[in-house]
Amino acid sequence: MNQPLDSQPSPVTAEATANGTPALVGTGFGQWMALVAALLGWMFDGAEMGVFSMVGRAAIQDLLGISGPSTPESEQRIGFYFSIVISVFLVGAATGGVVFGWLGDRIGRVRAMSLSVLTYALFTGLCGFAQTPLQLGILRFIAALGMGGEWSLGVALVMEVWPNRSRALMAGLIGAAANAGYLLVGIIGIGLTAMLTQCEQSLSGLGLPESTVKMLVANKGWRLMMMLGTLPAALTFFFRMFVPESAKWEREKGRGTTSNWVTSDLFGVLIGAIGPGIIVWVWADDRIGVTPRLIGTLVGLVIATIGYIFPALRFLQRTFSNSTAAQNETGRTIRRMLLGACLSAVALIGTWGSTQWSMSWAGQLTQNIKQTDEPTSELKNPASGTKAFQMWFKAAIFKNPREYTQMFTAVGAIVGTILAAMLGDWVGRRPAYCTLCLLSIASVIWFYQFHSKFDEEFLIASFILGTCTASFYGWLPLYLPELFATNVRATGQGFSFNFGRIIAAIGTLQIGSLLKLVDHYETFAGVKGGYPIACSVVCGVYVLGMALIWLAPETKGKLLPD
Repeated sequence: MNQPLDSQPSPVTAEATANGTPALVGTGFGQWMALVAALLGWMFDGAEMGVFSMVGRAAIQDLLGISGPSTPESEQRIGFYFSIVISVFLVGAATGGVVFGWLGDRIGRVRAMSLSVLTYALFTGLCGFAQTPLQLGILRFIAALGMGGEWSLGVALVMEVWPNRSRALMAGLIGAAANAGYLLVGIIGIGLTAMLTQCEQSLSGLGLPESTVKMLVANKGWRLMMMLGTLPAALTFFFRMFVPESAKWEREKGRGTTSNWVTSDLFGVLIGAIGPGIIVWVWADDRIGVTPRLIGTLVGLVIATIGYIFPALRFLQRTFSNSTAAQNETGRTIRRMLLGACLSAVALIGTWGSTQWSMSWAGQLTQNIKQTDEPTSELKNPASGTKAFQMWFKAAIFKNPREYTQMFTAVGAIVGTILAAMLGDWVGRRPAYCTLCLLSIASVIWFYQFHSKFDEEFLIASFILGTCTASFYGWLPLYLPELFATNVRATGQGFSFNFGRIIAAIGTLQIGSLLKLVDHYETFAGVKGGYPIACSVVCGVYVLGMALIWLAPETKGKLLPD
């Protein structure tokens, strides 16, 4: 039986482990400070990812110099570059998850978190100054390094300082916080759109050149949205001043095991990053045929896998002797890292290959509709107060389709992540994951196949889509920490979650190709080609997830490995 939290201001409190020895968890103030810091970090992580989902299409359109109503050709071009930038971001997050996970196990969770947040905050802001898609992609890659690291570090810290009985709730809050960031971006986006004229006047009043002001507010002010991404940099001071280090990590440091993480091992990660680069290159160049692409993808995955696992493998070899038991422990850890990566990849492909395109599709459904078609004209003579509110709401969402789609998706995601973590605690990790896959398939098909216009039902479907497809981000923080011991937890779960992004990047890169292949197909609602067909195809990855989960160990009712 777990002991109640000690209310006295001592460094740690004891909680029985499976073998009867005391495990270390945090005390009141330290626990709450760690939780607040991690939740804020995850919220801004979500905002950092959500901002490009919302304004990325406008950014690419602006940087390519495409204006006016879209055509199938221009939409394919925008979609192609959009998918490339997203893929580069995912690769950066995968690399950052390993690098900053290594830092977290080597120098401590809190110090590494401070560096990761500073990285993604500063370079997200610099994205607002990009002049070409290439520059934008490079800056997004560096920002993603920090974003990928913050996830694994925050999860490790919170799970180590809170007692075992709180893991499901903590996991749900982790996922909810990230999606609260998505919601925050949608709200800010609506406010920025409404005040864009005032922003332009204010910027002109600061004495900025007119050309610079026009550049900043062009295409719904996407540059200003990116620049707001520097705000989380202030969190680094909060981390260093108020957040205590994990007592479990401190104990590992006292034992001397943290010194087994050697800086030279990171060269393996550097070489491993070449693999995703090869994958992005073979899919970005239209001159490369299908067979070379498949070969390049396979080679890239092998290089990335070996390179990213190398630091953990070398650590395990140094930590354990060459006994048979040590070899078994090393093999088990590596297998769990690979399995965790596959389970994460299913969720990430589903999100980045389907849900993340919902905002772009909402914008596409509304951009070619004439002003006279907007519902605002019905506001003149409403039949009742209820009718007036309905017409006002229609007018509001019509002017901000991407923002409202993102907000409804985010609210659904907040609900879904909390419910998914609790479901995993109630019925077990494996049945819960299988159920989430099934619900995600249904929500994607309903959203993309049975809607042909942007209206209230579209937003309800967005809510359901977010609830189901984002639910994995409450399940993964619950399950992944349970697979690894303290001395390799940040690296292990950092690899598992973030390496899945490389596989997700491969899936995302297919969207550009799919858009070209599905032009002559129609949805059940009569929409021809485009995002609905392509995203519906991608959601088939959940079928693979329903099979993979039964190869994973069931950890319900077990204590966090020490």
